[in-house]
Amino acid sequence: MTATQALPTADLAQGECVPIGSDTYNQVLGFLYREASLLDAIRLKEWSALLSPELIYTVPLRQTRPMAQHAASIIRTVQHYHDDYRSIMGRIMRLTETKSAWAEDPPSRTRRLVTNVQVSTTGVEGELAVVSYLLLTRSRFDSPDLDLISGARNDVLRLVDGQLKLARREVILDQAVLGTPNLAIFL
Repeated sequence: MTATQALPTADLAQGECVPIGSDTYNQVLGFLYREASLLDAIRLKEWSALLSPELIYTVPLRQTRPMAQHAASIIRTVQHYHDDYRSIMGRIMRLTETKSAWAEDPPSRTRRLVTNVQVSTTGVEGELAVVSYLLLTRSRFDSPDLDLISGARNDVLRLVDGQLKLARREVILDQAVLGTPNLAIFL
């Protein structure tokens, strides 16, 4: 997949909507909440167990455009992240097992708020498309300033041996210019 190709998104028109409160919906919600908790607690090795080996994780740039060009405001040829399972595992190893992760040493203090979760089937057995909104707060060092990062996440979750795994994630950030000095954290 090239940087210009869009990942499959959690377009609810793809499949059948999963009802809010159903067992499947609650399983997805539990997955997203557990993921947020693990990332906020910097338990990255445990978080990695939630990832599928086929993972593709992207965060394209956002560009401000006039209303008539709004559909072209997401630039997939240049991205904050364009990772696969192997590169994510490399990031995790660097952050947890080396002293070269200076961008996150000391680590950021984060809080991920996951809301507006919508789940649909994809037509592939054991696969779900999930849209969720993310509001992430980030505090660094002893600064009184707080970074806010918000966006929509388009995920594909797969059921593997009875457990959900993250197979695809595309985060569409709301900001065209990020107000954070670096993006060395997972969204």
